[in-house]
Amino acid sequence: MSAAAADVVEQALALSRAEGCVVLVQESSSTNLRWANNTLTTNGAMRGRSVSVISVVGESVGVRSATSTDGLEDLVRASEQAARDAKPAEDYGPLVEGPAAVGFSQPAELTSPAVLGGFAEDLGAAFGAARADGITLYGYASHDVTTTWLGSSTGLRLRHAQPTGYVELTGKSAGGSTWAGQHTRDWSDVSVPVMDAELRRRLGWGQRRLELPAGRYETVLPPDCVADLMAYAYWTASGRSAAEGRTVFSRPGGGTRVGEHLGPAGLRLWSDPRDIGLATTPFVVTTASSAMTSVFDNGLPLPSTDWLADGALSALIQTRASARTTGAPVTPYVHNLAMDGGGTATTDEMVAATERGLLLTCLWYIREVDPETLLLTGLTRDGVYLVEGGEVVGAVNNFRWNESPIGLLGRVSEVGRSQATLPREWSDGFTWARMPTLRVPDFNMSSVSRAS
Repeated sequence: MSAAAADVVEQALALSRAEGCVVLVQESSSTNLRWANNTLTTNGAMRGRSVSVISVVGESVGVRSATSTDGLEDLVRASEQAARDAKPAEDYGPLVEGPAAVGFSQPAELTSPAVLGGFAEDLGAAFGAARADGITLYGYASHDVTTTWLGSSTGLRLRHAQPTGYVELTGKSAGGSTWAGQHTRDWSDVSVPVMDAELRRRLGWGQRRLELPAGRYETVLPPDCVADLMAYAYWTASGRSAAEGRTVFSRPGGGTRVGEHLGPAGLRLWSDPRDIGLATTPFVVTTASSAMTSVFDNGLPLPSTDWLADGALSALIQTRASARTTGAPVTPYVHNLAMDGGGTATTDEMVAATERGLLLTCLWYIREVDPETLLLTGLTRDGVYLVEGGEVVGAVNNFRWNESPIGLLGRVSEVGRSQATLPREWSDGFTWARMPTLRVPDFNMSSVSRAS
C-alpha cells in the first residue's frame, strides 16, 4: 500500500469542493485454502484497497470509487461532477456528524496463511483417513480481515477492523454426499475432527437409499437451512418497500404489518453488531442508496434491533430518509442475524422425537417466485434423510421445494436450541448467523429433483 489509509481520507476531504463529502477507505487482507479429491489444490494470500468518495452538491449526490490512490484529486472531482449531473436524491438529508474516534489513524489489521496452519494439519490427517475409508473430501476455507476508515466533512472519523472466516467441507462416498460448514473469527473454534465425524455419520445414513414422492412432509430444518431462509426474508424487510405495498410485509389496504404476529409466541429475530459471537461493523458503511441503505447515513451508529419480538413483527429496515416518510423509528440494516425461541432441544433430540418425517441438511439455488408472499423455490442438496420412529433410516431423493419463510414461521410446531451457524447458500456474503432448528409439520416438497 502507498499512503496510510487515514491520510488518504484526510487528503480527499481537503481536496473536496462539495458542500458535503464522505470518504471511505477499505483495506482487505485475506488468505484461503481449497481442496478436492483429498488433496489441497490451491492456496493464496491477497491484499487490496478501495477508495470511495461521496460528494453532495445541493440535494444531489455523486459517488466514485477506485482501487488505487493514484489520481486521488481526479477521483474527488469525478464524484463532484457526478453529483452536479444527478437529479436531487430521494434520500437527501444531513450527513452524520461526530468527533474523530480514538485509533482512527491506526494501520490496517492483517491476516496471513499462518492462521490456517493448524486447520491445514488437521485437514491433512482427515485426508489420510478418508482415502483409507473410501471417502472423498472437497472444500474451501477463507479468512479475511477488512479494515474500514470513514471520514466526513462534518468531522466524523471512524475505523473498524472486521475479521471473517468460514469453512465448507463436503464429503462423498457410496453413501452419497453431505456438507458441513462453520463461521469463525480466528479459527481457534474450528475442529476438523468434529466436522469430519458429522460427515461420516451422515454418509453412513446414506448407505440405504429410498425413493419418496413429492408432497408435504413433517420436516426438521437444522440451523443452516433456517439461516438461508431467514437471511432472504431479512433482505426483503425494507420499511419503504413495505409501506409502498410491494412486499410480504405490506398490510393489505395500506401500511405495514408491524405489530402483526408472524411466528409462535416467544420467537425473537434480531440483529446486533456488538453480539459477542456475531460481531460486525457497528456503523453504516455504504457506497450506494437503495430501499435498504442511504449514502447520507454513512457513519450512523447501528443499534441492536428486534425485527420479531414474541412472534410479532416489531421493526423493518429503515434509513433516516424512509423513517421520515413512514414515521417509523430509524432501524438500519445490520450485517448479522440471530433467532431464538427459547427452545433447548438439539437437532438430534428433535429427530429422536419425530415419528415420521424428513431431516434436511442443505438448501440451495434459492430463488424468489412471488415478492408479495415471499414465496421462494429451491432444491435440496447433500443429504435428505427419512426419519422413522425417532431414527434416521436412510437417505431419500432430492426435491424441489416451494415455501415462504414468513408463511413457514406461522406454521412452526417446534423451535429448538439456537446455535451459531453458516448459511449454505449465502456463506460468502452473509456469514454471521445464529439460528435454532425448526420443526415444520408440512414443508412443501413440490416435485422430485434428480439433482445431486
